[in-house]
Amino acid sequence: MNLVLRDVADGVGAITLNRPEQMNALTVQLGVELERAILEVGGAPGVNVVLVRGAGGNFCAGGDFNEVESLRAGGPDALRPLFVAFRRACDAVARIQVPVVAAVEGVAMAGGFELMQASDIVLVSDDAKIADNHIKFGMIPGGGSTQRLSRLVGRQEAMGLLLSGDRLSGLDAVRRGLAYRSFSPAEFSGGVRQFVTNLAGRRREALISIKRLVYTGLAAPLDTGLEREIDCVVDHICGGAGQNGATAFRQRGES
Repeated sequence: MNLVLRDVADGVGAITLNRPEQMNALTVQLGVELERAILEVGGAPGVNVVLVRGAGGNFCAGGDFNEVESLRAGGPDALRPLFVAFRRACDAVARIQVPVVAAVEGVAMAGGFELMQASDIVLVSDDAKIADNHIKFGMIPGGGSTQRLSRLVGRQEAMGLLLSGDRLSGLDAVRRGLAYRSFSPAEFSGGVRQFVTNLAGRRREALISIKRLVYTGLAAPLDTGLEREIDCVVDHICGGAGQNGATAFRQRGES
């Protein structure tokens, strides 16, 4: 069985974690396949947006306990590849040019929550169950929560979530800036589909440039980022986007 499924249609590259009976729990092989899928689907010329979701009504329950225990018995050299493979999968989100949208329903715990944090945009079901619950088992995160979470929500919020293991709903995740939009369970599939369809219809060069500017801006002083933005928008307009863009701006009041 393929642990990660792929489907490309109409500018959307859909990637599905495919261990539904295990709530899509992470293994070394799933991490390897997920990284490969993100890089290959995200690098396809006809793909404008990548959608990551889970099979069977859950996003991802975190690391597979049985595999963790088996690898632990082999010592650090046996266990480390599990976390390295997952880190590489999360890092692949930033390595591809197009935006990556995570569609989160059901359970998104531990590693599932960390995959959310690595994604560019997160869409959630109102009743999703989201948490970094490592602390409740006397464990520490290994998929990025101690580093990404504070950058997303600030030190106070991150420390509270990590040290309490508190569970969030999809609505909570939106309120705390961990997700962009929440849908009722009945509207979730349709809402996600409409959102990614809209993104897929945007001008590819604009999508790519905006993502790149946001990522490089986070790693640079504000003045540097603002200069890059001006350089990019001037090149973009003079490079062929100008006529279409001017027409769209003239018509913006009509829609």
